[in-house]
Amino acid sequence: MKKYLLSLFALSLPLLNFAQETTSEKIDRIFKDYTGWFVDGIFYEIPFSETYQIPWVLIVLIGGALYFTIYFKFINITGFRTAIKVVRGQYEDIEKHGADQLYGDEGIAVTANLDENKPQADTLYGDSTPNEGEDLIETIRDEGADGEVSHFQALTAALSATVGLGNIAGVAVALSIGGPGATFWMIVAGLLGMASKFAECTLGVKYRDVGEDGTVYGGPMYYLTKGLKSKGMGGFGKVLAVLFAIFVIGGSFGGGNMFQANQAAAQFVKLFDLETSDNAGLYFGLVMAVLVAVVIIGGIKRIAKVTEKIVPFMAGIYVLAALIILGANFSLIDDAFSLIYNGAFTGLGIAGGLVGVMIQGIRRGAFSNEAGVGSAAIAHSAVRTKYPASEGIVALLEPFVDTVVICTMTALVIVITNFDGGFMEYGVEITEGVEITASAFDSVIPHFSIILTIAVILFAFSTMISWSYYGMQGWVFLFGKGKLTDLAYKILFLFFVVVGASISLGAVIDFSDAMIFAMVVPNIIGVVLLSPIIKKELSKYYRAISVKEDAIDDGAEDLNEKL
Repeated sequence: MKKYLLSLFALSLPLLNFAQETTSEKIDRIFKDYTGWFVDGIFYEIPFSETYQIPWVLIVLIGGALYFTIYFKFINITGFRTAIKVVRGQYEDIEKHGADQLYGDEGIAVTANLDENKPQADTLYGDSTPNEGEDLIETIRDEGADGEVSHFQALTAALSATVGLGNIAGVAVALSIGGPGATFWMIVAGLLGMASKFAECTLGVKYRDVGEDGTVYGGPMYYLTKGLKSKGMGGFGKVLAVLFAIFVIGGSFGGGNMFQANQAAAQFVKLFDLETSDNAGLYFGLVMAVLVAVVIIGGIKRIAKVTEKIVPFMAGIYVLAALIILGANFSLIDDAFSLIYNGAFTGLGIAGGLVGVMIQGIRRGAFSNEAGVGSAAIAHSAVRTKYPASEGIVALLEPFVDTVVICTMTALVIVITNFDGGFMEYGVEITEGVEITASAFDSVIPHFSIILTIAVILFAFSTMISWSYYGMQGWVFLFGKGKLTDLAYKILFLFFVVVGASISLGAVIDFSDAMIFAMVVPNIIGVVLLSPIIKKELSKYYRAISVKEDAIDDGAEDLNEKL
């Protein structure tokens, strides 16, 4: 398999070289001519006055998030502690085998009088020989819930697709336009987005397909099809699902792949001063494609194993560096928050005033965590659990980590280090967000820009491998399940890694970004219609937790460690 892929890359090398030297601008022009209408439509800004306009897709994202927040009774706040417990594995036993089986009436009677000297089977059944059809406790651990990854792995896989350039470069761009006050609205967007992530990821698990080999196929394509069919809207759901699948494939090749490879290559070339080498991007793309291939050929399990290491490590380094800077400027933190708060409600002379600041902050927050887009539901649907709402609750942590923590850290560092306006003038839009963020970090931690470049490359890598999974799920939904189908998509994906690193993208990226945010339309429609089902699943999971906790209070032993 690896030899085949390497041979493909070698054969495509002359073609890519030619493309780099002669057709980059032509590709850009052709894309713009044929897809400009789609891009303009998705990002069309509704003019509310002469001074400000709001993209309609942003209204849908935030409107949906606000609806879910209210409908699910502020689950983004009330479910936070439970989410931490779930990620730590506190309810792993009931998620594998069901609360009623382990802690129901019979389970309580048995476990209330546990004897540590008896065989393990006794602890579950009270008898050394289980009844016909029942399982021994040492074998039941292998017959748990469907799924391929743990809660933590699903969370990091989804985070790896959102934590990256948006947190590093996008925040700087938002602050340059909207000033410090944009940070406040960024946080608001992140908090509201938690409810959207909860809703869509609960549905992702609820309506997933599980193959005979245990492979999970999930995401909006499946809950739009099966969920809406259960409500008598099968035809409508099928149309929405097909549209979503097309959009997610397009988004995976572009924003989730070529853009990431392009920006990573640009940072690599800049770090090692390779501008004079015409083929530096091409060779970087080939190496990146090989590394991506090694991971994605192994499917979601290998992707999750990689992301659970890369994401916490790089995010940890980034946040630690931000904390060091904030600690070194501790006396200025209150001034920074004052500037953020005042700017959020006054605009401080920024173009568009208050509304302009609000739009920039909410736009960056919503676009950063992709809450409501539906992409994360694909990764979260692969989790091992019997209770769909358990993963929905875990998923609400994603916008919190991505936007409320990491984006806010970036914003605070920029605001504090830019009090004298040394490297950014608020109200004047910048184009190179990474450079501004690097300057902010370098002002306190010399040469941190080198680490930041490495972070950009690793975040780009993790984003690519996660989006490869998203795109493949859409591809499989449209063209069927099978090894050849999977291989065809993966080869195409790897080819676009090389293309993305080799040429200037321009309109290609505008189109792929539009594809990603076009996913919002079918997804939000479906999730709103299926909200009552989500509420039932949430009640079912809370009841399971209550059954376990009541049983333990009555003297039963927590079986989590035994299973």
